[in-house]
Amino acid sequence: QVQLVESGGGLVQAGGSLRLSCVASGRTFNTYAMGWFRQAPGKEREFVAAISWSGGTIYYDDSVKGRFTISRDTAKNTVYLQMNSLKSEDTAVCYCARKLVGSLSSVQQEAGYAYWGQGTQVTVSS
Repeated sequence: QVQLVESGGGLVQAGGSLRLSCVASGRTFNTYAMGWFRQAPGKEREFVAAISWSGGTIYYDDSVKGRFTISRDTAKNTVYLQMNSLKSEDTAVCYCARKLVGSLSSVQQEAGYAYWGQGTQVTVSS
């Protein structure tokens, strides 16, 4: 059994930074990638970033390129999302998710992720 727990959300002014963490419990040998998604008020959940577990290949949505950095610590079963230059439109509930080896979906598609965390709120004031 695998559980994902996000932390690090909070309230920050525009231009500020936050660092999100997601710890995965249990075995992670069959993890293909860990991803971050977010859902803003009144909007659909969208892809933010992902990183493959073995090779560390990184993917970003265009809206966060140059501002956000995803990283992983495989020894700690943890994925991070460093968010800089935050904008009001970054306000959302942020979720981490685990994609398993063998999934046919791309890392940008939420349907390909088998496990999800509870979410952490990121609020950016303008």
